[in-house]
Amino acid sequence: MLIDGLQCGDFRRDIFEQLRDGGFTCVTNTLEFWGGAIDSLDAIGKWLDLERANSDIMTIVRSVADIKQADANGKVGILMGFQNSGMFQGRIRFPELFAQLGVRVVQLTYNIQNDVGGSCYEPSDSGLTRFGREIIGEMNTYGMMVDCSHVGERTTLDAIEVSQKPVAVTHANAASLKPHPRNKSDKVLQALAANGGVMGLAIYRNITPEAACDTVDGWAEMMARTVDIAGIDHVGVGTDAGHYVGTPELDWMRQGLWTRSEQYGAGSKVVATMPPPPSWLSDISKMGLLHDALTRRGFSAEEVHKLTAGNWLRVYESNFG
Repeated sequence: MLIDGLQCGDFRRDIFEQLRDGGFTCVTNTLEFWGGAIDSLDAIGKWLDLERANSDIMTIVRSVADIKQADANGKVGILMGFQNSGMFQGRIRFPELFAQLGVRVVQLTYNIQNDVGGSCYEPSDSGLTRFGREIIGEMNTYGMMVDCSHVGERTTLDAIEVSQKPVAVTHANAASLKPHPRNKSDKVLQALAANGGVMGLAIYRNITPEAACDTVDGWAEMMARTVDIAGIDHVGVGTDAGHYVGTPELDWMRQGLWTRSEQYGAGSKVVATMPPPPSWLSDISKMGLLHDALTRRGFSAEEVHKLTAGNWLRVYESNFG
């Protein structure tokens, strides 16, 4: 099994085929970055259309039982998620409604502060708001996993403290291995582990050590060093792979509707365009090479399963059954 905590972009038939060929059991999609409730409902509707058009190869999953059934049927399970909480629009009843529609993962903030908390790119992270605390309570109640990938350090630590369920960082790396505002400090990783959560490690060049981009064995080494920080039960895969992401899509991710100014997200003025994938990952199907690389690194079969699927399954079970 191979479970990916987050991918984004335009999922077309060929992407589903690559995911199948790479042995992916379940992938969390990105329904929206900036949209409100109506945009988010439209995004869910489009994915229902995608499911109908590709029902022989993929299926939307809403539970661990669904994920295991998709695996048994040879299909890629798609777990529906958002990279922002804007669809709640300040309404405390909306988490329950979106949960009923099958949404299972919600990142608290994207690249700017919102009414829930602070982003990793804000010069000052104000922490989790009163509304944010209420929202996490609703998410815990109705089966939505809290994601803190783009969330600021203080807000992330607040969320971990407040949540009654394990919290996830679905797509990031350890800041001690690759310093970057998007990556997570050892303090966050250790708090995440104490909460029972998982961090999915990313392949995105801007936040990934060079050696981990050069070879799959280098990526497995990054995973091993992250295990040294957080523990074997708290690390997984969260590639942040972007499908058919060109300049217009990248500009939308970075700017949304909130600014006229240039924004670089995890990039910079020097590296402003979409970086190429890791050298060993010509397409997402090559992620299946990871199992052997982890074995070569010295992980047992049980540990490889935890890192590639088992840890996510445990956290999913705790959050939404």
